[in-house]
Amino acid sequence: METVWKNYKETGDKELRNQLIENYVYLVKIVAGRMYNFYGSRVDYDDLVGYGVLGLIDSIDKFDINKDIKFSTYAQIRIRGEMIDNIRKLDWIPRTLRSKSKEVQEAISKLENKYGRKPTNQEIAELLDMSVKNLEEVLADMSSFNVYSLEETIFDGGEAGIDNSKIETPEMILEEEGLKENLAGAIDALSENEKMVISLYYYEELTYKEIGKILDLSESRISQIHSKSILNMKNYMEKVNN
Repeated sequence: METVWKNYKETGDKELRNQLIENYVYLVKIVAGRMYNFYGSRVDYDDLVGYGVLGLIDSIDKFDINKDIKFSTYAQIRIRGEMIDNIRKLDWIPRTLRSKSKEVQEAISKLENKYGRKPTNQEIAELLDMSVKNLEEVLADMSSFNVYSLEETIFDGGEAGIDNSKIETPEMILEEEGLKENLAGAIDALSENEKMVISLYYYEELTYKEIGKILDLSESRISQIHSKSILNMKNYMEKVNN
């Protein structure tokens, strides 16, 4: 494929671009499959694939073959971003869920400042005047809201909303060493269970069900851990960016 890439960048030939699309379309299917786990009740799988193909084409056109960056990493950011942009246009997230997400995030931050450590679910629930069971249900519901992608969580400066206007381009993201250091710090600050879920989900690309089997936990519990991990990372990034 190196020859195809080189020739395409030199000539812009559409047939060569089609070869690249056919070779990398599997990336679209990987991302679409993971996104469908969250949004299957709100968007068709075929629609996700369609959005993703647009992101793939865009990434092929803009990819710099002279940079020391893996195309698969670069492309998946753009593919996922294109899907997120189109899902966002559906505007399906209830205002109450947006509000609840912010409340939980603020509660975690407040308790961290008070105790100098990560708060337990019991402590968060007590501060919010709710039962632990209700808190866990909220965390599970928040999963599809807070976890659009790890990239968006980090690149939006820690805000709990879904405004994508502040997200930098993949080129800027991949070249920003300070961001990488902050990301590493945010992950390092997580509990062992949270680190494991983040690693298995984002780096090994496993589903909640697969992660649950590895950790001997239910899918719902993995969803809760995932959501709480993202909120913790948002708080961390918010602090270092201020």
